[in-house]
Amino acid sequence: MSLLSTDGAWIAIGVSVLFIVAGLVMHRVFVNVLKKGSQEPTQHD
Repeated sequence: MSLLSTDGAWIAIGVSVLFIVAGLVMHRVFVNVLKKGSQEPTQHD
């Protein structure tokens, strides 16, 4: 496993994990927004 001994490999793994975590968080936010539905704005005349 000489590939994991280089700094570049650990940076690539870290960036990949960061993108996966960011994707999961964004997915949860989008699902929560879509479950709430759109609220119709009330008209004030």
